[in-house]
Amino acid sequence: MLRFLLLATRGYRLHPWDSPYLRWRIETYSGIPADSVNRKSFFRFVWNERPSLWAYLRWVARLKKIGD
Repeated sequence: MLRFLLLATRGYRLHPWDSPYLRWRIETYSGIPADSVNRKSFFRFVWNERPSLWAYLRWVARLKKIGD
């Protein structure tokens, strides 16, 4: 899980809301326009979607185990 988070925030670890990849993922998942994602909307999204995000990270971890 940690590896995915590090890769997804590469170059934007201290300000992940500026990451084009994460903005695109938020837009495709929630419909929030990518250009309107800021710090407040990013943390609101993460907080509101935390069960789904944890499930996604667990799924990524399982795929990584299978691939090893």
